[in-house]
Amino acid sequence: MRVTTVRAQKEEAAGPRPVAPAPAIIAGGPWTSPTFADSTDGDNIDGEDLDIRRAAVESLGQYNGSVVVVDPSNGRVLTMVNQKVALSTGFQPCSTVKVSVALAALSEKVIQPATKYRLGGLRMDLTYALAHSNNYYFATLGEKLGFERVAYYARLFGYGEKAGLNIAGEQPGHYPMAAPKNGGVGMLTSFGEEIQQTPLQLAALMSAIANGGTLNYLQYPRTQAEVQAFVPRVKRRLDIATVIPMVKPGMRAAVEFGTAHRAREDGAIAGKTGTCSENHTHLGWFGSFNDVGERKLVVVVLLTGGRPAIGPLAAGIAGDVYRRLGEKNYFHTAQAMTPADLVASRLIRYDPTDQADIQFLVANCRVRFEDIAQAADRLPVPFRDDALVRENLKNLQRDLQRWTS
Repeated sequence: MRVTTVRAQKEEAAGPRPVAPAPAIIAGGPWTSPTFADSTDGDNIDGEDLDIRRAAVESLGQYNGSVVVVDPSNGRVLTMVNQKVALSTGFQPCSTVKVSVALAALSEKVIQPATKYRLGGLRMDLTYALAHSNNYYFATLGEKLGFERVAYYARLFGYGEKAGLNIAGEQPGHYPMAAPKNGGVGMLTSFGEEIQQTPLQLAALMSAIANGGTLNYLQYPRTQAEVQAFVPRVKRRLDIATVIPMVKPGMRAAVEFGTAHRAREDGAIAGKTGTCSENHTHLGWFGSFNDVGERKLVVVVLLTGGRPAIGPLAAGIAGDVYRRLGEKNYFHTAQAMTPADLVASRLIRYDPTDQADIQFLVANCRVRFEDIAQAADRLPVPFRDDALVRENLKNLQRDLQRWTS
């Protein structure tokens, strides 16, 4: 005879307990993350640059992902769309890891920019390999460097540690202590096997490349008072100034005609895509910076979801961010015209009226010829190289000696 308690009787009457459902398999593949979602849900935008925030949100649209924009000159995070993802434990970096590998190989003189390897019937150099994200090339670099040297530079560049300074909720990602069991160091240097990279870490590395080698702590002001009191903080100086010019051509080529061509805009952009799968989630990365203009920005895009979440699409979203900001003249800052600039502008004609105005400026503003010559070099291209302007500059030099004698 079976004896049951009142509680047991109630549970039996209620039927079996519900079991937590497994993540839904998204149609089109074994994907457990949706391709489309509201990526702004739960974000706190206090302290962000709202113009940049708007451009990032509109460019990302309905895709499930994160966009992080950073000022590479000082490390300020200007916007962080989908903060849950950006501050998470990280994701496999896919082919974006190739940038750090290239810097390591050049620093260790394992290769020169023109070094070519015959791989798969092709002889390719670093620029081609970065532009087309060639896995064999970077697996070869990994084997030549060895895990210890690869790991040394990766940690130097910020892998395995928090990129930010006191950014609430940020995680340090993960960098393995040994070469991956699946494919060894070659898989690590071509696909980022066993690495967990956060969008903030990639943004910090891209910022260091954009600014010439300073790895700043990323800082995320959350109030207007914090924005006003912002002070850059240097994490460490990277000895990569001499190798950055060797890596940039490949990153520029990726945008011009390679895997990141969807990011191509009127202004030059340097970047690196990454596409792979991790735990039934397709990942699409793009880390970038604009390589011309008076103001530089780093834009990192990470897409998660099904098959559409790929690096080239992430590149297109980043390109749209640059385009939207460019339309608002964000990358151009007007500079105050100096007396030397005013004098240089008169060299286009240098008639008696111009000469009288210049004589007045020289007498009252103490303008030196050296300053005027530098200002002449800043004239628009049609005038800067004009033979008449250069002849008038020589005439001005003689006149200045006469006026001041």
